[in-house]
Amino acid sequence: MTTVRIVPARYIRPARAPDGSDVPDWWPHQRLIVLADDAGHRAVPLWLRVWGDKELLSRLGWPAADAEMASGLLETAVRLLRAAGTEVSAVEIEPVSDDVPELRGDTVTVRAELATATGTRPFTVSAKYGLALAAVAGTPVRVAGTVMDRLAVSVPGDDMLAPFLPPAYAWPPGRPARRFEPQNMAFTRGLDYWELAGSFSADGQPAGPDYSCTAADQSAVLAAAVPEPAGTAALVQAIYADDYRGATVTFSGEIRVDPFAGQAGLRLEILRQWWRLGRPREDHGLTIAGRRAWTRYEITARIPADADLIRFGIALTGPGRIALQNPDLRIAEPDAGTP
Repeated sequence: MTTVRIVPARYIRPARAPDGSDVPDWWPHQRLIVLADDAGHRAVPLWLRVWGDKELLSRLGWPAADAEMASGLLETAVRLLRAAGTEVSAVEIEPVSDDVPELRGDTVTVRAELATATGTRPFTVSAKYGLALAAVAGTPVRVAGTVMDRLAVSVPGDDMLAPFLPPAYAWPPGRPARRFEPQNMAFTRGLDYWELAGSFSADGQPAGPDYSCTAADQSAVLAAAVPEPAGTAALVQAIYADDYRGATVTFSGEIRVDPFAGQAGLRLEILRQWWRLGRPREDHGLTIAGRRAWTRYEITARIPADADLIRFGIALTGPGRIALQNPDLRIAEPDAGTP
């Protein structure tokens, strides 16, 4: 058996039949879970249904000892087992036959082993439950070596997800497949890594064409392109939240706003995948009155443990323009009186 590491991805594959063709009504959309053999520098994908048991899927991205998850039903079950002198010693994944073309929730059997004072007893669970149980209990996950030899692919670098993500899901050519740190914060490469995001007006039309953005002299400008623009526009950059989860972050920047501009200011968004429980999105904003001189403003927010993306930048609703220079996103320093 090969011990593997669970690497959940944000990628969700469309409905797909066993032959690989897209059949929307045949098999529900599937989320990518990579089983990584770090020692062997190889990995195999496991596809799990998104619909149903969403809470179990959410466990895969949480640390086993996360305080916010301590009251979950799965965590309670693990604590009760330990109190009874029983440990979940291993979770093993096996294909239902030797010729399955890929590992999916319907093509694998998952067995969890319970270790007691009198011996070990296996029991069969669903793939989602077994992986969630392993994540919560801190239990090793194992895959038969013959399965890894047949289905795993070599991963030369450190990014175990890269071989399994489609080109459309990766960042544009020349950029890393995943991005965890802010880039081009001085606008020395124009608007590279930044995007103009538009909301929608009351009649459902995109608001983006009503606004424009430019970059020059190490600053960026978001401006209305018509006298009465519809909706709201934002100039933002998005990064994965992995390195900031559980921390308080501060986004700041030097701002200059036209005196007669509409509602303008800083913006900090925290996004979760749509299948997450609770609110999928948090918006933090700071409205700034017209001010011609460069002035630094900031927004501070806590990044929850289930956050997927952080988006930061400037926003404008209505006429006028807002300019940004020297933006900065960092983990906030604790108060001097905080132990």
